[in-house]
Amino acid sequence: MRISLALWGGIFALLNGVHAAERVTLATQIWTPYQTVDGDGVIGGVAVNRVKCALQGMSQPYEIHVMRWDKAQLLVETGEMDGFFAGSANQRRKQYATASMPIVSDNLAWFVAPNLYTDVQNESAKYSLRYGAKFNTNKWLYLKREGYNVIRKPRDANSLLQMLWQGDLDVAYEYELVFEEAMKNAAIPLAYFQRIRVKPQNLMVHFSHHFLRQHPGFLDRFNDALSYCMK
Repeated sequence: MRISLALWGGIFALLNGVHAAERVTLATQIWTPYQTVDGDGVIGGVAVNRVKCALQGMSQPYEIHVMRWDKAQLLVETGEMDGFFAGSANQRRKQYATASMPIVSDNLAWFVAPNLYTDVQNESAKYSLRYGAKFNTNKWLYLKREGYNVIRKPRDANSLLQMLWQGDLDVAYEYELVFEEAMKNAAIPLAYFQRIRVKPQNLMVHFSHHFLRQHPGFLDRFNDALSYCMK
């Protein structure tokens, strides 16, 4: 007999004396194709669907709130929300949150303006070319920290794409799937820009330390349920 994930999660919590959260509140941003919203205002996307699947498998009530990415992180840091997703790991986030197992993996890449034949990863190029990434993300902060010539503050991938398309930037730094989705929406051929893959990156749910202290064992159960959902 096969026990459903939801029933299994409830039995596990009961037998192990786990104090289940009354309701988990998570913050996210609209970030196609990971987090999307349809014409009826229903959020979806691969990351949202996997998070929902895991929480439903745990029989865990939840709320997902859509907001600006900087606000999502701030509310988790200040304890007003229990977690945010989907985001990569960095030292700042580790100070106030613990990451789940990856819910999405994607390649970071340079997208380079046509007819630009300079090595965009060359040490001298980063001072002369105009680089861009979504404002206040790990990618944008990395470029600033490493001394790249960052002159714009696009709020989303669509704005970043338009800056590159219109010649306001020479190089955009973004996840492949995200930038490809923006290009499709703008009817720009996927081969229009030069593309240089940098590295694969994992994106996770980040649960606040405060929440996890109040609910010991929650993260392990979430990761177990998430593993089931990703099979």
